[in-house]
Amino acid sequence: MSETTTPAEPATDPKPSPGERPTSTRTGPGRLLVALYGLFALSATARAVVQIATKFSHAPMPYLLSAFAGLVYITATVTLTRGSLTARRVALVSCAVELAGVIGVGTWTLLDPSAFPDSTVWSGYGAEYGWVPFILPVCGLLWLRYWARRDRS
Repeated sequence: MSETTTPAEPATDPKPSPGERPTSTRTGPGRLLVALYGLFALSATARAVVQIATKFSHAPMPYLLSAFAGLVYITATVTLTRGSLTARRVALVSCAVELAGVIGVGTWTLLDPSAFPDSTVWSGYGAEYGWVPFILPVCGLLWLRYWARRDRS
């Protein structure tokens, strides 16, 4: 008996041949998005782990928000790297949650600074990180919008 398996979704080649349209979000500008999301996934998660492990009682809410941000960045990194239709849908939700988090936490930190004795990656709309936490989900959403339009054509 010969056993054959078929993948749930066809594999995509990140490097299309000349004249062929790319078939994955990890091509072109998507490479930079994946790299930045990967960097923020690593930095936000590592920062949160250290803060939670060493001084959680000092500022539990900001540290938990940083851990949540790290999980959002990890999800975006993985789904943008996969690039399949299902992964793009999850990435869309991830980028939208990230943007809502940046706006919500950023506004909260400005209106009630005493609630944040220590900052998060999203504090002040990501000002400590050069506004990248605010810009990154906007770019991610625009990139995913490009792919949604491309899929329709």
